[in-house]
Amino acid sequence: MSLTVTAAAERALNKSVADRMMRGRGFRWDPGVVTNCTVPYSSDMARTPMMLLWSAVFAGYVALGATIQVLPPYVTGRFGTSATVAGWTVGIAFAATALSRPVAGWFADAGRSRVFVRLGGLLTALGGAGHLIAQSVGEILVARIVMGAGEAALFSAAIPWVLAGVPTAEKGKVAGWFGLSMWGGLAAGPVLASVILQTGSTRAVWVVVTLLGLLSFVLVSLVRAPESPSDLRSPFSLRGLLPRGSTAPGVVFGLSAYGYGAINAILVLDLHSRNLAAANYALAVFAAAFLVTRFLGSPLVTRWGGRAVWFVVIVIEVVGALFLAIPSLGTVGAVVGAALTGVGVSLMFPATVSVTLGRTGRTAPGTSVAVMTSFWDLGLLIAGPLSGLIADRSGYGAAFAVAAGVASFALLLGLVTKTSLPHGSVESRSGTALGREEERESV
Repeated sequence: MSLTVTAAAERALNKSVADRMMRGRGFRWDPGVVTNCTVPYSSDMARTPMMLLWSAVFAGYVALGATIQVLPPYVTGRFGTSATVAGWTVGIAFAATALSRPVAGWFADAGRSRVFVRLGGLLTALGGAGHLIAQSVGEILVARIVMGAGEAALFSAAIPWVLAGVPTAEKGKVAGWFGLSMWGGLAAGPVLASVILQTGSTRAVWVVVTLLGLLSFVLVSLVRAPESPSDLRSPFSLRGLLPRGSTAPGVVFGLSAYGYGAINAILVLDLHSRNLAAANYALAVFAAAFLVTRFLGSPLVTRWGGRAVWFVVIVIEVVGALFLAIPSLGTVGAVVGAALTGVGVSLMFPATVSVTLGRTGRTAPGTSVAVMTSFWDLGLLIAGPLSGLIADRSGYGAAFAVAAGVASFALLLGLVTKTSLPHGSVESRSGTALGREEERESV
């Protein structure tokens, strides 16, 4: 069925959508009823909830990113710990995030996004307060676990909520844009922490982190958009929390995260040990490279496909890690290495989402993306303490050389990862169709 929509009809339809959202009755766009329709998803009432959710997630991840900048030198300086322990304090938050994401994604698919996103803001604030009052490394670790669970609830419960009423043709673009709330927050957080430390103290950073969590909670509380449960969600079980087809691309994603985790855990310590001024801005360079590449490079996922983008960006990440592994390159090596790693990491998320949804189909998309992202968290969890351990025993250069090796293994695994499930099942057929659709959309 083909339908041409006049300007007057378009305005009337947009007004109807806005009115229904205001009254909380819910609105679900059914492309099977209206196809080839030129009405864009662009009403002000549709944008406002998304902007609030984007800002809420961004605030929460700015808080997490700020702790990454400050925590390693804070733990080693105040408590006299080794780089290994500092790596654990960074990485353990990602363990909590990895375990919490599938649960948050499942409840979001079940129409419980609001509860979990608000809970995420509160947990982030509680974790920030824990950093502020902690008197031992053990208390820091507890605060990190709480914050990690909060970050999982924020993003993994928010993205299915955002996409619930978006037309099929717009879902890829909206998902890619909304994803910047998480990745942009992680990139901006270290910059904010560096600015605060120029005029304040570490305690000031912890206070700001706590306030950002509370801000996230308030912003989510202002959202009035209805929640739409997924008709194809899996039962709440171990199998239901691990959708078929999500693990293989998730492993590639997790291995690619190792280099980022190594940078988080030991780069600042490495540069401080060599008395390089780049310790104050290397993470900011990483953040800038990440954001610029994400904005300008996202169309490549549509043009080349997620799998092809994998290969390009992982190679760039390997080269960046090798720059960091050569201490004799000094400040230039540190800056170039951080920038290249930022470029490599930036497009892994949209590329892996494209591959994952092509394999899992329309069954529980929130859970599928959450599981995929959990592997990223696991990569960060392993990278933090392992990089610290290698740095303690063999030096920082060796730790970054291992990061280059792990990224190379991700490249090899990506070569054998199929972009669709075996034919023959309803799930595989829907997954293949969705994968082709996602490849055409901006991620």
